[in-house]
Amino acid sequence: MTSPILPSLADDSGALSELIQETVALTRRLFLQLLRRPSTLIAGILQPLIWLILFGALFANAPEGLLPGGMSYGRFLGAGVIVFTAFSGALNAGLPVMFDREFGFLNRLLVAPLRSRSSIVLASVTYITALSLLQSLAIMLTAAALGYGWPGGAGLVLVLVTLLLLVFAVTALSLGLAFALPGHIELIAVIFVANLPLLFASTALAPLSFMPSWLGWLAALNPLTFAIEPIRAAYRGPLDLSLVLLEAPYGDVTGFGCLGILVALTVGLFLLIRPLLNRKLS
Repeated sequence: MTSPILPSLADDSGALSELIQETVALTRRLFLQLLRRPSTLIAGILQPLIWLILFGALFANAPEGLLPGGMSYGRFLGAGVIVFTAFSGALNAGLPVMFDREFGFLNRLLVAPLRSRSSIVLASVTYITALSLLQSLAIMLTAAALGYGWPGGAGLVLVLVTLLLLVFAVTALSLGLAFALPGHIELIAVIFVANLPLLFASTALAPLSFMPSWLGWLAALNPLTFAIEPIRAAYRGPLDLSLVLLEAPYGDVTGFGCLGILVALTVGLFLLIRPLLNRKLS
């Protein structure tokens, strides 16, 4: 007598295989679009490199005591540029979906015989994650060439984990906005409004001790800060996530605390956006 479990396992295996094939095909489509118009990738890599070189040179003679541990401003800035670049790329994740909505391609996908429409979301997440990691690698190599250091093996793992958490969280938010807002003009407006305020209200460009109290509070609550500080710690030397990385106005935050906040943010945003995605993709 055949066990009823075996057909179920076969069905699950087949569904997973088809989901992977659909995700790969849709991700390949996004990369083909990028290859046909590579200016987006080139600009996305050049802009943070210009920030790193110019800002690093501009504040190279920053007064002693401004930065924690006496580190150079270029090394201090590097973590901020890495995180801000990944954040900006993830915030733009909803634009391809929005354009697909407006040009009718998304409707074609919704009526196509896809095994799971989750592949539409997974393809966007995969695409943005790959671009963000590529941009971050370019920034890290440039920072190393400028003499700002290179994280060790454990540091690289920490950088990767931190960026993945941030990219997943912001990508979920951007995809939700792509389905909730009426058009790409509104989404671009949100991106422009959010980008610079979140950059300046974080520890990307200056430590909390350099800020007025009200801005220090904003920076200490900014999700970008909780991604910047672990990456900055990866460059400082022996990695110990139990150490205090952020002396916030409300209390000290360790490396584990920063990562825990990012995990909670990622899970919370996906749970918040999931009903909207299910409704729009059903």
